[in-house]
Amino acid sequence: MKSTIEELGPTRVRMAIEVPWGDLDHAFAEVYKELRNQVRIPGFRPGKVPNRVIDTRIGRPVVLEQVVQHAVPEVYSEVVRENQVRVLGQPDIEVTRLDDNDTLAFTAEVDVAPKVELPPLDGLAVTVDDVEVTDEEIDQQISVMRERFGMLTAVERAAQDGDFVSIDLEATLDGEVLEDGSTTGMSYEVGSGNLMQGLDDAVRGLSADESATFQTALLQGPNAGESADVTVTVRSVKTKELPELDDEFASTASEFDTLEELRDDVRTRLARTKVLQQGAQARDKLVEHLIETVEVPIPEKLVEREIEWRNQAMQNELQQAGMDWDAFLQMSGVESREAYEAEQRTNIEEAVRTQFILDAIADAREVTVDNDDLSAQVMAQAQRNRMSPEQYAQQLQQGGNIAEFVADVRRTKTLAQLLEQTTITDASGNVVDLEALRPRTVPAPAAGAADDAGTPDDDATGEPDLGDAEPEDATEDGLGGDAADQSPEVAGPTVGPTTDDDGDAAVDPAVDTAAPDADAADGTAAR
Repeated sequence: MKSTIEELGPTRVRMAIEVPWGDLDHAFAEVYKELRNQVRIPGFRPGKVPNRVIDTRIGRPVVLEQVVQHAVPEVYSEVVRENQVRVLGQPDIEVTRLDDNDTLAFTAEVDVAPKVELPPLDGLAVTVDDVEVTDEEIDQQISVMRERFGMLTAVERAAQDGDFVSIDLEATLDGEVLEDGSTTGMSYEVGSGNLMQGLDDAVRGLSADESATFQTALLQGPNAGESADVTVTVRSVKTKELPELDDEFASTASEFDTLEELRDDVRTRLARTKVLQQGAQARDKLVEHLIETVEVPIPEKLVEREIEWRNQAMQNELQQAGMDWDAFLQMSGVESREAYEAEQRTNIEEAVRTQFILDAIADAREVTVDNDDLSAQVMAQAQRNRMSPEQYAQQLQQGGNIAEFVADVRRTKTLAQLLEQTTITDASGNVVDLEALRPRTVPAPAAGAADDAGTPDDDATGEPDLGDAEPEDATEDGLGGDAADQSPEVAGPTVGPTTDDDGDAAVDPAVDTAAPDADAADGTAAR
């Protein structure tokens, strides 16, 4: 087999591959075996039809077409593996020569990971905000606590902002009550603005057993975007009485005996939160610095494919919610579909650049991923998604996302190592110690657990099982995944392209994600 690889650009190559006829024996055997089980020819038992008879009855061109469909994916994957091509997505295949009993030749154009030239990465420094907790912030937190312990008391007056009203609602369109368009006894805080547009204006000034009608745009359902008439009837008006801010309140609302102790605790908690935010800010600023200083060509088809995938996913979600794009954009406060997609494109491009840069750094520093890394990340992601580690690992396996997950863990580890070597100071010039930001809720697995993973005893310990995933996958496959996963689907002699298919500082702000936009970064380049 002969193959050449031509660079068409920084992110695209063309492979020209010639396959001697003898190398197609396996493909021919598979094709004839399948056809024997499909055709029924008088005089021959099922599965016993000779090859020459199949050629005659079905036609040699049909046989050759199916041989091409069997052979091209295998040959393409072999060339990718042998040449260590980091392919992105599926190739465009064109059969250029098919001489019976001689040669099969085809070309494969495919996007590839760009070659990234890294600048010196020593002496990196970022500046983050100071950790400063103000009295106003403490007052705000305690105010929230007071709200939780407030008591509702009925009043004989018209409703005003801050009151809690019990209301009945009925929505009609062209005089007909909408399906699921009525409700009774709903509790609502006047002035909160969190139910529907126009409701607050309608309710203000109403006393018990008084009604008002207003118009509002429907955001969901088959009539989304249309204006409906909504009648609101106030059944009761209540005001919230807050407890006195004293030691008695502190002992009721917390484990502390005095208000001063409670305020000190709130200050400590706020400071901890801001330290965590410092870690996340340092991470994001480091990523921003890398994006600004490292030139990374972006495969346009990769970006377009990701935009298409996300738009389709959003379309499915909107349909399930009974909404259309206009209602979604209005609810999101986005001016237009064009503005939405422009912001989406920017986020995707930044996420892809981040992935390429971190992969290049990981390659240069020979970063590897071990079982402890995988287990810790599985546990962290499972905790974030409120499921068991075993459930999360199973979800990865069923979705065929293990290679992407391993690659992303490698990027996360690379960013964490780079962050450890970065000088981080706050706005006042104080050095920030990232050791205070290490996760405490995700323990490392016990010694020896990884070696025995998969046995019934170890399954009982909660060690997640990633099946046949190997840590080395991250260093070998990077963005492209296993070459076998990149096999094209062949549809006749000429092959067209096919398409295959979320940082939370509270977990680990130092190493939580490989990009500021977690949603955009997760598996974008591997899709």
